[in-house]
Amino acid sequence: MNTKKKLAAAAAGKGAQQARPEDQRLSIGSTFAYGFQHVLTMYGGIIAPPLIIGAAAGMSSQDIGLLIAACLFVGGLATMLQTVGVPFFGSQLPLVQGVSFAGVSTMVAIVHGGGGIQAVFGSVIAASLIGLLITPLFSKIIRFFPPVVTGTVITTIGLTLMPVAANWAMGGNKAAPNYGSMANIGLAAATMAIVLLLSKVGSAAISRLSILLAMVLGTLIAFVFGMADFFKVGQGEIVAFPTPFAFGPPVFEIAAIISMLIVILVTLTETSADIIAVGEIVGTKVDSKRIGDGLRADMLSSAISPLFNSFTQSAFAQNVGLVAITGVKSRFVVSAGGLILVILGLLPVLGRVVAAVPTPVLGGAGVVLFGTVAASGIRTLAKVEYKNNMNLIIVAASIGFGMIPIAAPAFYDQFPAWFGTIFHSGISSAAVMAILLNLLFNHLKAGNSENQSVFVAGTERVVREEDLKCLADGDRFEGGKLIDCDGKEVKIESSAKASDH
Repeated sequence: MNTKKKLAAAAAGKGAQQARPEDQRLSIGSTFAYGFQHVLTMYGGIIAPPLIIGAAAGMSSQDIGLLIAACLFVGGLATMLQTVGVPFFGSQLPLVQGVSFAGVSTMVAIVHGGGGIQAVFGSVIAASLIGLLITPLFSKIIRFFPPVVTGTVITTIGLTLMPVAANWAMGGNKAAPNYGSMANIGLAAATMAIVLLLSKVGSAAISRLSILLAMVLGTLIAFVFGMADFFKVGQGEIVAFPTPFAFGPPVFEIAAIISMLIVILVTLTETSADIIAVGEIVGTKVDSKRIGDGLRADMLSSAISPLFNSFTQSAFAQNVGLVAITGVKSRFVVSAGGLILVILGLLPVLGRVVAAVPTPVLGGAGVVLFGTVAASGIRTLAKVEYKNNMNLIIVAASIGFGMIPIAAPAFYDQFPAWFGTIFHSGISSAAVMAILLNLLFNHLKAGNSENQSVFVAGTERVVREEDLKCLADGDRFEGGKLIDCDGKEVKIESSAKASDH
């Protein structure tokens, strides 16, 4: 190939890469505005795990504040790795990374088991390194994620997040005297209404920033009615760099590592689902290599995070909903959000400003966000072929199975701990069931028939061939009447009268 052709090919390749929706570049102002919107959306979720784990470990408020700052700092670094990407690490998709809820109960159990926070950090390091080694296995399952599986998982992600939004709307703290009060729910409803009204505005910029603007306006409303407290913003350090191993060196305990490895498997499953979900929403190609790169970034971030006093990292499903509702698909917007998280981790005073956003405001926005995730999954399921197959029962059983831990959180309390850890997540439950049923019905076809169950028979209407023979060209139905090509009504006799003739 001559030099001119090589240059042309290189230019074509570069153009093809830039044509990806996620590679869109916006102005600096827009990039950081949308990035800050991502930070607000996930802020409540990323600070909840360190609050819970720190309290379980009996830490002081100052030490818990250190944990929160560390989680923000590491989450920002992990987000930039995932979105910008380096060779073999990072999916280059608009995915926000943060501390996973999947491991909170396991970490609390490790703390209560006598190992303390050091054993938690040690188990996270060891289990994440094992997870890093097995990511090639997970990256090969892309062919087992057709729309019937991805649509089911995306729908379940949205549905399983709704209790989070409802809890936020009620106030977030069940022990608070005003939890579930009309004031909290009213503030959430007002925020939700603002989101909807701003989404209807003709300006595309305002519509895309509807979540951020609604949170700002919701916070102002809360301040007017005395429901927002900014008094603590000025208390504490202004700048603080996370001190490596601030709570001592990690402790490696076999039982804790095994328990955490189960959490890592759940995290890999959820992150795979989130990568596929955001790929579907963005409208870009997601193959096994891209999933592998994303999972490796997940595991590398998780393995390094205990160095800075943080925990396992995974993609945040609620931010997938933000991508869907705003239509802003640029990964660089999320990278900007990651940079903001890093700054928040270094500047606790800014973190305290964001923390001052009332929880009901987050709840009102969350209802729309998380519902959008479910709607995106339903849109994917609309593309699925349901004729003469078992896809309908795959969807029905998988979503139903995924809703069990949401409808009955204590359902798996009597099961072995490892089983409960995996299936207590509605997302993991639905993903496992959808994958297994898809394998059973669509890949292992031995014994299949065209009409395997009543679900198949009931998926479409049937018209008898002899009935069609009675119709002429131009016949049509209007308002429940059969009209011929000349516009005249054709009388329809009941089957009883027809048999008398």
